Amino acid sequence: MQKYFELQVGPLTRQLPIMPISDTLAIASFVLLGDAELTDYAASELAKRVPTDFDYLVTLESKGIPLAQELSRCTNHAQYVVLRKSVKDYMRAPQTVPVSAITTSAPQQLVLDGTDADRLVAKKVVIVDDVISSGGSLQAAKTLVERAGATVVSQVAILAEGDAVDRTDIHYLAELPLFPIND
Repeated sequence: MQKYFELQVGPLTRQLPIMPISDTLAIASFVLLGDAELTDYAASELAKRVPTDFDYLVTLESKGIPLAQELSRCTNHAQYVVLRKSVKDYMRAPQTVPVSAITTSAPQQLVLDGTDADRLVAKKVVIVDDVISSGGSLQAAKTLVERAGATVVSQVAILAEGDAVDRTDIHYLAELPLFPIND
């Protein structure tokens, strides 16, 4: 099996290490955190793909945060909402939903602070993530914001991985393959 995957996103190239996540599957490990150049480029390109009429960007902790920050700037939105991975003591009436993701073996949850939930009532939101793969995190995020009374008007990511490339309900910039491990 190859050791690296060369990712091309527009004019940018990154060498991603291929990492096994099970006995039968490996992924190209994409970590947006710390890559300001790719974050800035991706946000400027995704800004062209989101509807002009929305109220909030909603992202998932933690790798989607820098993308949502820059996309907020590019779309002239002063605030965005972060769905957390655990309940924090400062949260007011947190709402939770279980989530399963391809890169995490342990059970997880997404959490929407009640203060943020109140802001989302009757608002139009765009869900932002770094990579969409199985869609578990995306579905959990959508469930939380819809419970709060918001309408999801778009879902965007830098990369679509595996079967996500065939989805018609997301916008993304590049494809990321999965790597079967043969015994």
